[in-house]
Amino acid sequence: MKMSPEEIRSLRQSLQMTQDQFAQLMGMHSLTVSKWERGILQPNPYQAALMQSFKKAKERKPDIGDFVKGLIVGAGIGIALYHLLNAAFEEEE
Repeated sequence: MKMSPEEIRSLRQSLQMTQDQFAQLMGMHSLTVSKWERGILQPNPYQAALMQSFKKAKERKPDIGDFVKGLIVGAGIGIALYHLLNAAFEEEE
């Protein structure tokens, strides 16, 4: 599942994250995110699937970006990633 540079940039911006914050969440360096967004590099299948999960989480919980950004700083990447993926895959009530 490929993601275009525009899709990656749009996802990151919809989560209201800087390239550095998005890179932290992905376990990457911010230069890698920059290269994805410029079409110099392409995310591997695992990274693309993770980003698709982020997109799904954003669709289900539109304010998830602000919440996760706060967790990155306050609680750490692992907790932020947990909440983002939980939003993507939790059962609907």
